[in-house]
Amino acid sequence: MNRRQMLTLLGNAAAGAAVLGIPLSLNAENRQGDKATQRAKVLVIGAHPDDPETCAGGLMCLLANAGHDVVAVYLTRGEAGIAGKSHDQAAAIRVVESENACKVVGSRHIFMNQIDGNTEINLARYKEMRDLIEAERPDVVITHWPIDSHRDHAICGLLVLDAWRRLNRTFQLYYAEAMSGTQSQMFTPTDWVDITAVQEQKHRACLCHVSQGMPELLDGWHIPMETFRGLECRCKAAEAYAHHTEAKAGIL
Repeated sequence: MNRRQMLTLLGNAAAGAAVLGIPLSLNAENRQGDKATQRAKVLVIGAHPDDPETCAGGLMCLLANAGHDVVAVYLTRGEAGIAGKSHDQAAAIRVVESENACKVVGSRHIFMNQIDGNTEINLARYKEMRDLIEAERPDVVITHWPIDSHRDHAICGLLVLDAWRRLNRTFQLYYAEAMSGTQSQMFTPTDWVDITAVQEQKHRACLCHVSQGMPELLDGWHIPMETFRGLECRCKAAEAYAHHTEAKAGIL
């Protein structure tokens, strides 16, 4: 089977292994930033704190552990995500949770300025997303599948899609799923990533989001999804991604 059908990564990846085309073994020279390096920059853009980790946390851990530059971008600060808390109170709590999660993953974090539950899609918001991505100059961007029952997820995916087009498709664009069946709809993967080796690390990052009742979410949604995707590619646990078919050929 080819990569367009199913790309799997062995849990004990050997030198030369790759995930979504990104190498998982960098030599010391590459790790120090040699211009000839294959070190990649990957942005994972989610609508809320915890979205990057729950949707793509395994991939983020694999790439960060290999020495790549992984950045979690949060469209909002989760202002509406804690019952009984004001927007400012909830945001303060969830920012710290996100920072702790990024430490577990080994990623940087960026917070944008939209409001949880009240995200917008207009010319100004399109420009904000485009400017952020242009400034970061990523090789790969992963974001929400835009057919999603959560408006914030759908808007996030559409903002990224517009930025990718406006920036002349200069980076690879992948979509991740969020609680498929109740949120992401009609999600059809093109690529699978074996996250067995980092599943526990991913879950530790997710559990940093204490305010979200994450143990129940993991048990009820995310672990079953990881198991199901693992069954599809004959491993214990996997994440699935959809690669935009118009993406410009690059490092992948």
